[in-house]
Parts: sequence; structure tokens; C-alpha cells
Amino acid sequence: MNNTHARRAGVQRDPAADQADRPAAAALPRPARLSGRRIRRRFAATRLVALAGLLLFAVLAVFLAGRFAERQALAEVHAGAVETLNVQIATLDGVLDKYRVLPPLLAQTAEFRQFFAGSGGAAQASSDIPDRAALRLATESVVGLSGALDLLLLDPAGEIFHSVRGRLRDGEGRLEDALAVARQGRLGRQSLVLADGERAYVFVAAVRPEFALEGFIAIVVGLENVEATWALSKNTITVTDRSGRIFLSNRRDWRMERPETVQALVARTGAPAPLDLSRSLPLLEWRIHVLADTSDVGAARLAGQTIAGLLALGLAGIAAVALRRRELSIIRERRDRALALRLERVVRDRTRALSRANLSLKGEVEERRLAEERLRQTQGELVQAAKLASLGQMAAALGHEFNQPLAAIRTYADNADRFLSRGRADMASGNLKRISAMTDRMAEMSKTLLAFARKPGTTLSPVALGPILDEAMILVRPRLRKAGIAFEVDPALRPVEVMGGRIRLAQVFVNLVNNAADAIAGTGKGAAGTDGGSQRPQGRIAIALHPGGAPGTVEIRVRDDGPGIAAAIGTDVFEPFVTTKASGEGIGIGLSIVRNILADFGGEIRLVETGPEGTTFAIVLASADTGQSALALSREGV
Repeated sequence: MNNTHARRAGVQRDPAADQADRPAAAALPRPARLSGRRIRRRFAATRLVALAGLLLFAVLAVFLAGRFAERQALAEVHAGAVETLNVQIATLDGVLDKYRVLPPLLAQTAEFRQFFAGSGGAAQASSDIPDRAALRLATESVVGLSGALDLLLLDPAGEIFHSVRGRLRDGEGRLEDALAVARQGRLGRQSLVLADGERAYVFVAAVRPEFALEGFIAIVVGLENVEATWALSKNTITVTDRSGRIFLSNRRDWRMERPETVQALVARTGAPAPLDLSRSLPLLEWRIHVLADTSDVGAARLAGQTIAGLLALGLAGIAAVALRRRELSIIRERRDRALALRLERVVRDRTRALSRANLSLKGEVEERRLAEERLRQTQGELVQAAKLASLGQMAAALGHEFNQPLAAIRTYADNADRFLSRGRADMASGNLKRISAMTDRMAEMSKTLLAFARKPGTTLSPVALGPILDEAMILVRPRLRKAGIAFEVDPALRPVEVMGGRIRLAQVFVNLVNNAADAIAGTGKGAAGTDGGSQRPQGRIAIALHPGGAPGTVEIRVRDDGPGIAAAIGTDVFEPFVTTKASGEGIGIGLSIVRNILADFGGEIRLVETGPEGTTFAIVLASADTGQSALALSREGV
């Protein structure tokens, strides 16, 4: 489009709009013109300032990154040490709790109480006990099943008179603390070192059958399994007793040493001081320590500082490249400024032309919209005219259908009058009933004609084919009967429901049957009927349900035995104004109307076959179930 075309379209360009189209480049302040040498000097100074700032930033970043990495590493070491501490406390409690309840339970059993009867407060050798085999069997069974190191039986004075394994025979007087607590009615506890150097823990319970102290039962628990479990931990684990010495540890050289001695040995090696986390175990009178290795903290700090330094170096490189690119960009901008100004003028002129063309196009679009609206209105009027034309073609046959009942009504009325004059009321009543039946038939035909002639709606809904085919038969059967053409409708179609409109779908069948009747009439096959009877029909039209339709659709076949459609117009038979009839007998819009109606229903019509033996059309419609699902989805916005 150009300005001349815009003037022809009657578009008036507002001068203010032309003024708005012009860019305001002339009003913008222009930067001071700089030579290439001045630009390079200015950027050299900028690079020095940027280098100093980046150096300061790098120093600060390296320091902060090292501090941050060190804190993160310490936090991880602390979390790991806390987890190890909790796990090992649970392990130690689990091992000792298994044996804690064993002495009190044994002290309550009659089997073990009998071994203390008659001890009288003096030491009693196991050889003096009446049933030595029972004593040996009972105590060995307890030790074997529990996994304890030893089971001791002591008299009220605290002297051992029976030991299963003999681990404390040479250690008399070493359980005073545990025995003192047991004499008070509580569970005695004590850690000790056996003669062979093995560390153990003892639980002691008093035997009081009738509130009189008759002795003690002690269970000796070994702790080597606990230390073996600790050996799997990468952290050093120690347990100090109430005297402060290291009683248990997963490091063999630290056992039974003082913590101060161990710390001095670690300091002499030059290794970083470990992170010491501890927790008290009041019932055991112990304190458990986890010494976490902090050697990774320094490595983490160094890694953080290295990364920060590399990032600072990378930023320095990026800044240098950015400054160099900016310098080249400014120099290039000076060269491109003149070209940019010329391009701006071209774009401004082109924009003004496009704006005018856009206004012209808007006028053309509005004209096309009005033309399409008039076309749709004309199409609707053409469909209605085609319906009225169909009624005109059937007028003679329909007039005959009305004349026959009217003649019969006249005859029955005259006969009823004669019967009444002769007093034959019963015969007159029969004639009146026949007259009523005739009027009902004429009313049904009139109702169908009015419905067919009325302008149809545009809504889609599930409709049954049975009533629609009945209406079509009422309209076309008189013409077919007069022309001597047989008309068959498949009974299987009656219960079938499809998506469509009742009136427009009836028009589809009426148009197809009328076209078929016109084709058969042109061959001379039909035989006209008479009042006394009709000749045997020669032509045939059939409407049947086709079982091979696609899923979710209903396919209906309409077949006639007419002469067929010429091959020259077979591909264009659904186009408007294409007809095989002679001039003045039709304008060729029937099949085009049928195709448009079915397209509105979401269906289609196609020519299946044609030839000297007849023509078959296929009507495809959406089934009611499929159509309702699609409507529901469209309402929900899916």
C-alpha cells in the first residue's frame, strides 16, 4: 500500500499523528565528540582504578572465604562428633542394660536362694554346699546364656564362696563400693580392672529372702566388645572413670592413662588439637569423650581461599575484557552514528507509510466482515427457499393426500345423516369415529408441514432417528406413492440417537429422497397409482443403517436404483448449482444444503457409489453418547 492508495480508500491522515511518527532524535542531547586517542587515555585510567579495586576485593574475598570454609568444616566436624557421641552412648547403654537387671532377678529366684541358706554370715566353700552339681549347672547356664565374664556368689561379709570362671578369686576386697550400695537395697555398680588387665563392670544385688541379708549375687561384664565396636569409628573415643583416668578407649596406647598425659603426647606430634565433645553418664560414674580430628579444617580453609582467589582472578579477567570491549564499542559507535541516523530517517518514513496502510486495511477488513455476514444471511434464506421449493414439488401429491380424506369425510357425513334420520344411531356413531380418525390424520400432516416450513434452530442435542424419519415419510410418501416408487426404512434406525437438530435433519432426508425420486422419474421406472389401486412399483429408495461406521459415529446409507450420476460431475456433485436436471427443473443446491447442514452437526456426506444400477450416499453423524461428552468438555473449557 502507498499514500495514493490510502487517499483512494478515503483515509485522512492526522497531521498530529505524522508529527508523532517522527523520532525525537534531533531533540536528544548529543554526546561530546571524542577522538580515538582521548578515548584510549580515558580507558587506560579506568583500568588502573579497576585493577586497584579488584586487588582490594580479592584480598577481602580470600580472607572471608577462608573464614567461611573453616566455620563450615568445623560445623561438619562438630555434627559428626555429636552423632558419634550419641551412637556410642546408645551402644554402651545397650551393652550394660542387658546385664543390669540380671542380678536382681537371680536374687529373687528360689533356685539361687537355696545356695545362700545356712551361710550364717561366714564364707562357705562351694564344696560345702549340699547340691554342688545344681549350683554349678545353674551358674554356668547363666554365664553361658548371657555372655558375661563371670558370675559371683558372695556371703553377707562380701567374701566370694563361688565363682563360675574364677576371674576375681585373687581380687578379694575389690568390690567394697558396689557391696556398700547393695547393702542399702540398691543395685551396686563398679568398674574394675581384672588381674589379667581386662577392664570389666560389675553389677551386685543383695539376696534378702525374708528381709535378712544372706549374701550377694554379682555379674561381671566384659567391655572388650564395646571397644571393638568403637574401633570402626574414625574419631578417638574414650571413657574416663570417677578417678579421671581413661578406662576405655579405641586407642590401645591411651588405656589407663591420664588425659593430661595423652594431651601432652598429642601436642608433641604437632597435629592440630582435636575437637573434644563429652557427656556425663551419672549412673555409671563415667564420662565419655569423642575427640574429632580437625586436620580437614585447615584443608577446607585453604580450599576456600584458593577458590576465592581464582574467582577474583576470573573477575579481573572479565572486567579487563569488558573494559576492552566497551572501549571498542565506543569507537565503533562513532563510526556507526552517521549510518544509524540515516536508518532512523528511513524507518520513520516507512513507519508513516505502514500506519496509513494499516488504516486502509482496517477498512477493508470491516467491508469483508459485512460481506460475510450478508453471505451467511443469504445462505440461510437460500436454505429456507429450498425447503419451500421442496414443499412446492410435493404440493400435488400432498393435495391428493388431503383430498382423499376430505372425500371420505363427506361420504361418512352423508351416511351418518341418513343413519340418524332412520334412527340408526350406532351406525352413525361408527361413521363419526371414522371422520374423527380422518381429521387426526390431516392434522398430523398439517403439523408436519408447518414444522418443516419453519426456520430451524441452531442448537445441537441428542435426537432419535425414528420420529425424524416418520416426519420425512409423511412429507415424501405421497409423492413416492403417486410416482410408483417403493420406499423402505430400516427398522434398526428407529432407536438410534445422534447429535443434531430435528427439523434440519428431517430436511436432509427429504432433500435426498426427493433427489432420488427425481432421478428415478427421469428413467421412467416409476408407475403411477390409480384410485382403484396401484401398479407394482418399479423404482426403489432405501434408507438403512450401515454397520461398518467408525467408533463414536452412526453411518446411514441412502440408496436408489436410478440412472446414477455422470462421471463428469461426480466429484462436484456437492458444489452449489451443480445439477443433472433439465433447465427450469432445479438449480442444484439440494446436496450443497445437505452437506452444510451435516457439517454444522459435525458430520459429513459422501458419494459411496454411482452407476447404471443406482446411487448410494453415506451420511455420517456423531452418536449421542460421543456428542454429549464433547459438549460437556466444551462447556468446561477443556
